[in-house]
Amino acid sequence: MAKKTLTVRNMMLGDGIPKICVPITAGTMEEMKAQVQKILDAPCDMVEWRADFFQETAGETWLLDALVFLRKSLKEIPLLFTFRTKEEGGERRIPMEEYARLNASAAATGLIDLADVELNRGEELLCSITQRLHVYGVRVIGSFHDFGGTPAKEEIVDVLCRMQKCGVDITKAAVMPRTEEDVLTLLEASLQMKKQYSDRPFITMSMGSQGAVSRLAGSLTGSSVTFATAGRASAPGQMEAEALARLLPAMNVEICR
Repeated sequence: MAKKTLTVRNMMLGDGIPKICVPITAGTMEEMKAQVQKILDAPCDMVEWRADFFQETAGETWLLDALVFLRKSLKEIPLLFTFRTKEEGGERRIPMEEYARLNASAAATGLIDLADVELNRGEELLCSITQRLHVYGVRVIGSFHDFGGTPAKEEIVDVLCRMQKCGVDITKAAVMPRTEEDVLTLLEASLQMKKQYSDRPFITMSMGSQGAVSRLAGSLTGSSVTFATAGRASAPGQMEAEALARLLPAMNVEICR
């Protein structure tokens, strides 16, 4: 199966060393300004705005105001918009219609490059939102999270393949290990995607400190992005961006055949 890469601004996914994405988890504009400054001082290929952390949402312009600031500050660094719902480990619950509208509103500003859309809202909605965001030129990361455990390898592969069929540009699966074997299950599923099923970039990770190796192993398993911190983490097990930037090149080893 032909493997596709994806270029977003000056960043290419699906080839070479995994790219480092740093999340913004600010609750206020003042916190956002401070976090952005830390990110700009750290190694970073992409920035994720976790809008579900943001508390200053009164009025009609909060979304546009925040995105204008981020786009101006980040310049050519790709910006990923994510509203992570409570059901998948985020900070807030919102109705399905509001979730779809918020993603479309962010895309319509022309200020974001990618948006994360969750599978748990159903494949029909994932397909629908993906099509709508593509109209605005926004690339979509279809995402699946399991904070309760690690599904079987076949289930992880099936989830990633189902999201490919929905037309997303990148697929993502994040699972929680309970045992050492769970970490290996995630790595094996990733390798199977790389070798057999993936026709576009994908992202996989085993969360928590036990799964930290999965955030370093993308050159081996095919995972194209690893999430790191330059301050507050957005998910358990994220490493500091500085440490990842030192370690990732050493893990980019050609496999002898």
